[in-house]
Amino acid sequence: MPDLAQSLGRYDLGYLQIAAELWGIEFTASELNQGIEILASIMLDEQLTREIIASLPMEAQTAIADLLNNDGRLAWSFFKRRYGEVREMGSGRRDRARPYLEPISTAEVLFYRALIGRTFYDTPSGPEEFAYIPDDLLPLLEAGRVKRDQPLGRAARPAEHDHILPISDHILADACTTLAGLRMGLAGIEAHFFPYPGKYPLTDNFLKVLLDTAGLLDESGVPSPEPTRLFLESGRGQALAQLVSSWRKSKQLNELALLPGLILEGEWRNDPLLARGAILQFLQSIPDNTWWNIDTFIDTIRQNYPDFQRPAGDYDSWFIRKAGQNDTEEPEYLRGFENWDQVEGDLLRFMITGPLHWLGILDLATAGEGQPPTAFRNSRWAEALLQGEPPEGLSPEDEKLLARSDARLVLSVRVPRSVRYQIARFSEWDKLDRESYHYRLTPPALNRASESGLLTSHLLTLLRNQAEAVPPSLITALERWDQHGRQARIEKVQVLRLTTPEILEALRASRAARFLGDPLGPTTVIVKSGAQEKVLAVLSEMGYLGEIID
Repeated sequence: MPDLAQSLGRYDLGYLQIAAELWGIEFTASELNQGIEILASIMLDEQLTREIIASLPMEAQTAIADLLNNDGRLAWSFFKRRYGEVREMGSGRRDRARPYLEPISTAEVLFYRALIGRTFYDTPSGPEEFAYIPDDLLPLLEAGRVKRDQPLGRAARPAEHDHILPISDHILADACTTLAGLRMGLAGIEAHFFPYPGKYPLTDNFLKVLLDTAGLLDESGVPSPEPTRLFLESGRGQALAQLVSSWRKSKQLNELALLPGLILEGEWRNDPLLARGAILQFLQSIPDNTWWNIDTFIDTIRQNYPDFQRPAGDYDSWFIRKAGQNDTEEPEYLRGFENWDQVEGDLLRFMITGPLHWLGILDLATAGEGQPPTAFRNSRWAEALLQGEPPEGLSPEDEKLLARSDARLVLSVRVPRSVRYQIARFSEWDKLDRESYHYRLTPPALNRASESGLLTSHLLTLLRNQAEAVPPSLITALERWDQHGRQARIEKVQVLRLTTPEILEALRASRAARFLGDPLGPTTVIVKSGAQEKVLAVLSEMGYLGEIID
């Protein structure tokens, strides 16, 4: 940052005279460079500086502390919104109006005392104007510094964490489900995900982008065989650490765009890495093993760091509107700082109760069962996961699957993920019951697996190796399927019943013969789908009236 002399050098001699007057300094300089030298040397007296700061209004002291708490600088858009504007006026008008005698804002109080300056710095989103404390003034104000890791918000009251929602590693099971579903081209994968607390459900879209970032999907969005195998066969801690690391570095995974209830329009682009990094930085201030209130955490960020995802403090050019509006309605865009709670506030709540909980970083708690989350704390896995290390304490995948004689398979989440991935590709998906997946071996599913290049012999080997026991009847059925295909079926058909065999013979000799299927007896025959009316018309021509009974 510029030092005091550089900062004073941006202004004219009249400005220096004003600053000297407000500091109680006798100022006799007749030219600018001399004035800068005199004023800077006096202002850098530690005792005098402390006295000046102590004489400021409390709001001005708060602004100084705010700047110190942020390494001496804050985005001007944020500083202006919190501490007011500095009126723009030329030197002549300034000297006539003397605005420093009746400042309209805290910003003007500090500006005319030369305690703050304005300059541009490069940021990830481009040059941005900042308010700053001159570099050589900073050491003199260390006593006023607020600790940078001061917690944001307050600890949760006991009633706010009465019902605990601990972290789990269910996202590993959901990732396996997603990979199998993508391999099979299935829709509706989310129906087989575990339920999570709060109003933000885990979506297959979130997992697809996360798995893609982890390098598990190819360009067409289908699982890449070798990376997928390594992921599914890795230890649960290692796999979870891989997902967290991928999430932290993902530029594709834009939580703002995934936030339910919001629609992003236009050409503008936000930076999800910037927002994600800021939120993780905020969480570092929360004491370990302490339940923290969600609402006050978000409110304190609103007060102190509202522009965490908008470096330029731009609340007008981001075109974000509420979802659910009719095409005939005028879109309601959430523009301006007054909509912060509906954009930034909801994003923070989504991150806390969504990704950070799904990925095992934050435990959640509510005031009672079935109520929305009101508190959070760092989980027992958080430190390891945020350092990219596998956490300890995850349950091993050491269980066997259950194979039943009715061709149903039951796999708990402790059956190896690689096994469930393969079983899922041979089966019809039934349901997720608590912590067990239910599958059925059916001819359509086996056909689909065969078309994908999977062999029934592979399934038999898998069952023999991974099931507690395989019923002999199921082995026989699969072997017969492998040799002969489907050997039984149940289907709905239309049946024609006649009173005598002679009528059936006459019908078979008529032009209606092509509409008839397999005979079921001397007076009964199957009618092909959609041909009922045509068969009745021919019978009528032959002198026999009939009816269709639904």
